[in-house]
Amino acid sequence: MVDNIGLVFLSEVLGTGMLTLLGCGVVANVALTKNKGFGGGFLMVTFGWAFAVFAGVLVAYNSAAHLNPAVTLGLVASGAESFGGAADVPVNFLSVLVYLAGEFLGAFLGAVVVWLAYKQHYDQEPEPANKLGTFSTGPAIRSYGWNLVTEVIGTFVLVFVILTFGHQTDTAGGLGAVGALPVALLVLVIGVSLGGPTGYAINPARDLGPRIAHFVLPIKGKGSSDWAYSWVPVVGPVVGGLLAGWASLIWLPTI
Repeated sequence: MVDNIGLVFLSEVLGTGMLTLLGCGVVANVALTKNKGFGGGFLMVTFGWAFAVFAGVLVAYNSAAHLNPAVTLGLVASGAESFGGAADVPVNFLSVLVYLAGEFLGAFLGAVVVWLAYKQHYDQEPEPANKLGTFSTGPAIRSYGWNLVTEVIGTFVLVFVILTFGHQTDTAGGLGAVGALPVALLVLVIGVSLGGPTGYAINPARDLGPRIAHFVLPIKGKGSSDWAYSWVPVVGPVVGGLLAGWASLIWLPTI
């Protein structure tokens, strides 16, 4: 059990780190001036994030590749007894904490590596908002209540469909039997369908970890980390994930 818990932690750190490195990396490529991908647009970002998820899921197979506290908590709410994956740890207070810790740490570290990869471009970027946008999400129209609703809906779709995938392939639940490509395509369609209002965080770790990295890194002219908005992409995905888990108890006979 101790060995498996350590394996889960390492797997989630590496998988979420890869997810964030490639996901925040595509935003940096599009948003920071003097990059070859500058101005690539929202569609380029959505495809980049989708395949960042693909890569992260492949890397984190040992832990069933949650990569997202909303997924972890959704599985808990669904009544799952095991988290699946090669480690296959039981669902309990300790294992949940380990998953969450690995996800947040991985997201932070992935964002740090993005900064290292684009260091010169961050130094020469004149707009603080563009710099922050490579780390964390922000709303197109700032309205905390409606922004929260958007994040709840997007995350509900993500977690509920993932649970449906898991039910179809593995009655123990989890992402291990799902495969990386269906999850990547799911993230892609969420991005192009529901991503416009808030930038579709749909993952508390993906937003908060890089936002903390933005806050602590010595980024030239970085400006505010927008802590006033930071609770929305944390609370919204948590609520959406829990609702999806509870809904699965009604819609799916067994998770």
